[in-house]
Amino acid sequence: MYVSNKVSDLPPYLFSSFQKKKEKLLAKGVDVIDLGIGAPDLPTPKFILDKFCEEVQNPTNHRYSPYDGSAEFREAVAYFYEHHYGVKVDPNTEILTLIGSKEGIANLIQAAINPGDTVIIPDPGYPVYKTAVHLAGGTSTYLPLDIQNGYVPMFDQVQEQVKADAKLLFLNYPGNPTAATVELNTFMEAITFGKQNNIAIIHDAAYDLVTFDDYKSPSILQVPHAKEVAVEFGSLSKSFNMTGWRIGYVVGNPTLIKALATLKSNIDTSQFLAIQKAAAHALRSDLSEVKKHSAIFKERMERMYDGLKQAGFEVEKPKGSIFIWPRVPAGYTSSEFAERLLEEAGVIVTPGTAFGPSGEGFIRIALSVKLERIDEVIRRLKEFICKGVISS
Repeated sequence: MYVSNKVSDLPPYLFSSFQKKKEKLLAKGVDVIDLGIGAPDLPTPKFILDKFCEEVQNPTNHRYSPYDGSAEFREAVAYFYEHHYGVKVDPNTEILTLIGSKEGIANLIQAAINPGDTVIIPDPGYPVYKTAVHLAGGTSTYLPLDIQNGYVPMFDQVQEQVKADAKLLFLNYPGNPTAATVELNTFMEAITFGKQNNIAIIHDAAYDLVTFDDYKSPSILQVPHAKEVAVEFGSLSKSFNMTGWRIGYVVGNPTLIKALATLKSNIDTSQFLAIQKAAAHALRSDLSEVKKHSAIFKERMERMYDGLKQAGFEVEKPKGSIFIWPRVPAGYTSSEFAERLLEEAGVIVTPGTAFGPSGEGFIRIALSVKLERIDEVIRRLKEFICKGVISS
């Protein structure tokens, strides 16, 4: 059978090898704790489920959705932006419904670049950016980020040739995998950089509502005139625990929105209308359920952070996201440590190299299990110390 070069040339999916090892250990009766999956374990709030149950009974929702999504959902996104960020957006020209933001990101790249074009992506960063650029026939180049600088973009270190060649630049805050956060001035710098170099700025805000204490994640669209050069992707997956519902949106520059809408109209027919209407109900809520869930993730983060520090890890305390990003012990690569942790302690974490070359020396831990399981992870890590695996 025939397989395209762009598919056969895709790098191997690192997570699959860990899942195979997990299955073997489970078959042996090992109690495996999986902290590798970036998905909330909390349930979708009941008020959303109730709305969905109501809408799914309505036969009018069993028809095709409009290609750009239902007006009700797009208007709810506009409502959310105005009430949460103080940003006005046109639901007819500046918002598009997505089947999850992952799909939208991959399709936007295809809609916006030609083969051979350059896209600047964060390193470490969400792997879909690089694979989507590859599938679109483009070339990825890394945005300079540095742990000493809090993984804030260093736009002044982007090479002149890259500035001349690039069509898109991706940002992601709160970040996956690093959990890095920024203030609005970072987005102001990004918009200035994009306008000066004729580069569209794409902000992936999948974790925008999962924040801790007094930190509030800004929107790039809060920057004056940002819509001239930027779009922002949003998702209900992490904020409302709706990963399997596959519902998201993109907001901002109308030219990019129209290009993506044109491409998608030839690929899909948007999301099931009952899901869109339940999601609209979520976005118009007072966000109290989101705050409750963020408090749960904060408690888990604090427990994991304290445990990692006690076990001798070097780690920063996150202000948001559902991840924590510790440095691996000296003498190990990220993959070596992750493999040994799985085989000897039954704990799955993601090697930092899954997110780019600068991820070497780190692991990503997802806060996707209850406190008692986090306590068990910490206990196992401390046993590692007793075995001499980690020098505290």
